[in-house]
Amino acid sequence: MDFAKLMSAQIKKGKDSAAPAASKDTKYLKRSEVEAQRQAAYQAELDAAEKARRDRSERKRKAEEHEEEKEAARREKRIRLAEASRRIREEEDEAEERRRRKRLGLSDLPPRKKDGHDQDTPVPADEDMDEEALVAGLRALNEPTRLFGETHKQRLKRYKKRIGADKLAAITTDGPIPTTLQLVPETDMKVAPKAPRDKEGRDFLFRQLASYFTMVLTEWDLTLARRDPEVSSSYQGKQAYAAMVQARENMRPLFKKLEKHDLPDSIIEPVVEIVHAAQERRYVDANDGYLRLSIGNAAWPIGVTMVGIHERSAREKLHESDKNAAHIMSDEMTRKYLQSIKRCLSFAQTRWPPTDQLQLMG
Repeated sequence: MDFAKLMSAQIKKGKDSAAPAASKDTKYLKRSEVEAQRQAAYQAELDAAEKARRDRSERKRKAEEHEEEKEAARREKRIRLAEASRRIREEEDEAEERRRRKRLGLSDLPPRKKDGHDQDTPVPADEDMDEEALVAGLRALNEPTRLFGETHKQRLKRYKKRIGADKLAAITTDGPIPTTLQLVPETDMKVAPKAPRDKEGRDFLFRQLASYFTMVLTEWDLTLARRDPEVSSSYQGKQAYAAMVQARENMRPLFKKLEKHDLPDSIIEPVVEIVHAAQERRYVDANDGYLRLSIGNAAWPIGVTMVGIHERSAREKLHESDKNAAHIMSDEMTRKYLQSIKRCLSFAQTRWPPTDQLQLMG
């Protein structure tokens, strides 16, 4: 037996079995290896967070789309129910009128045309509009673009009813508030300090007022649209946009009164004073005019006014003419469009700041 060969074989066998263990149980790591492991773990965390964010955004988007679909379905259902109730009410009124005429011996009513019988009648050229423009107009008004079984003529009628116009040819503007008043250019918007008395001057004044408020509302909308997406999607951004939309909707009755020349002198003169001061960037003076218009200069009863059988001398001021009365207390519609004028002033002083800092409203 060769002892040297046996020893060399045993030594070689021990080396072969010890080599993998040494490679597995590495006691030290390089700094680059540690940094690579840290970066890989950090990247894995980032990928997981991004995937979770995308999943949340996708779920939120799907929930919003589902909610919008449900809201559209509810709106469409409300419109259908309102139309059905209106039709039933008209039929009941017609039946009642027929019974009354029969009881009094009068001639019977002519047969009423049912819905859909006059759909073959062509729409006049001055009252019709293109289908794409009609859909865009309905979408701008947050109305359903199409209802079930609705024809083009019915859709056009619904659009005209929504904007409050009898004929589309009378609409000359496509601004925030459609109006039949012919708007004037910006160079002619400067109103006089006093409201004119003649009819021609009043007509031009109403066009100037409509043009000025249309310009302010348009600039307000554009300013909000140019904001960053983060600001627009925040709570304050949504509140600012809602305030603009509310002011625009509340000023529609004012435009209707301007179109019909149905605005009393007690409101026209203060509004002219407010707009004139705002156009000259004297916003404090404009705010004073708004306060006089909304609160008024009438005497308010404070404290004890009737202490005996005789009336106090100052109490007779309470019964004077209503020229100093507060118009904001007249009705809800007046209060809303007067407050919308105040909101337009607040925006105007940020869009067109005054040269004198003392003319900034608080």
